[in-house]
Parts: sequence; structure tokens; C-alpha cells
Amino acid sequence: MMYLWFMLAGMFAGVCAGLFGVGGGLIIVPVLMAIFSAYGYSPGVITHLAVGTSLATIIVTSISSMQSHHKRGGVRWDVWKNMSVGLVIGSVIGAWVADLLKGDILTALIASMAIIMGVKMLTTKKSDVTATHSLPTAGVQMGVGGLIGSASAIFGIGGGSFTVPFLSRFGLDMKQAVGTSSACGLPIAVAGALGFMFFGCDVTGLPPDAVGFVHITAFICISVMSFIFAKVGAKLAHQLPANTLKRMFGGLLVIVGSKMMWGVF
Repeated sequence: MMYLWFMLAGMFAGVCAGLFGVGGGLIIVPVLMAIFSAYGYSPGVITHLAVGTSLATIIVTSISSMQSHHKRGGVRWDVWKNMSVGLVIGSVIGAWVADLLKGDILTALIASMAIIMGVKMLTTKKSDVTATHSLPTAGVQMGVGGLIGSASAIFGIGGGSFTVPFLSRFGLDMKQAVGTSSACGLPIAVAGALGFMFFGCDVTGLPPDAVGFVHITAFICISVMSFIFAKVGAKLAHQLPANTLKRMFGGLLVIVGSKMMWGVF
């Protein structure tokens, strides 16, 4: 029965990855926390295990989503190249920081971030954002990548909630921002997942099918389903109006964040 829950989570996460340019982590993390809790996993490792596993699944999801957006000309590879080094370094640092945090604190941080970003996406009008149509220098892009990578690894996400607003503010239309964000999720996920595997290798209370803070069974089930369904989301992303995408993304963040915060308190 656990396998079925993992597969359903992967289906929904895959659609979200392609549709919103996120790796599905904002869905996978709370779902995995609920599944792990229901099956009696140690409370002290549930949040970290969910975050690490989420990052691992985003590797596969990002590849699928990235390919779909690339075929439609939705990925700015020059921007990706500039940001990728910072994303990798930041993700490793983020995994280290997350390892130092207690489960409840980590959960509250994830929930708060989701709510704040969601409200911002829902309330910011087009006129409130000044797009310069001129991206910062390569060094600045790398530095921003480092910050995004650190935060994304801590939260177990592909970075879309940070990357999409950053890119859209500097002139990329919403579809290109989403497509490039999906590509940026790959270096975040690879470095972050490896970091969580390393920092969790000596932790007690983990299930037998876990490598550090990555649950291998969940990783396989979610990855297979998300890889398939990310293509569905990417197709929808190029058919829906940009403003509709923005509102849907914001609403999703608020709902997920509120549910997680409720669980903490």
C-alpha cells in the first residue's frame, strides 16, 4: 500500500513540475512526511528524510520537464550556465545547514517560505514588477544561484519558487522563466540529494531501505511516475495564459504551506 501512495504522489508532483517549473518538492515533502508518519517512522528523522528524498526525485522530474520545455524553446541555457555553479555549491551548503536543524524547525521554515511566496504570487500585480529586460552580470547570476541553491536544499524543492520570480523580474517572459527554472532544478537536486545522503549516513532511526536521508523505495516509485507526468504539465504550461499560471502557482504554495504549519503547531 505504501508503494501506491508513493506512485500517486509522483503523478501529482510530475504535473506540478512541468506546469509550474518547480521540482514538485512543495508537494512531495508534506506528502512523504504524512506517509512516513503513518507507517511509524521515527519522528526525529521524518522531515529530513522527506526533504532528502524529495531532492532525489527532483533529479528525474527536472530532466523530464527540462526536455519538454527545451523542445518548445523555453530554456535560456546561457542563464542556466551562469547560475549552475552557484546552485551546486549552495545546495551542498543548504544540505549541511538542514542537517543541523531539528525536524520541527525545518518543517516550520518550509511552511513559512511556501506561504510567503504564495501570497506574493497571488497579490503582486503585473504593474508592481519592473522588468528590466537586462539580466545581471554572470557573477551576480552565479551568486543568486548560490542563495537559491542553499534555500532550495533546505526546503527540499527544485527552486522554482525563487528562480521563476527572479528571472521574470529581469525580463524573461513567464514561459521562459518556468522553462529555465525547470533546468535549474537539476543541479540543485543532484548536489542537494548527495549532500543529504552524506550528512545522514551516520544517523540512527532510519528505515533499512534508506541511504542517508534518501528513501530509495520512495525515490524509485515517485521518480518513475513524475517523469511520465511532468510532460503533461509542461504541455499545459505552454497552453495556459501566464497570469493563470502565476495565480495557480501562488494558490498551491499557500495551501501546502498552511497545511504544514498547522501540523507543526
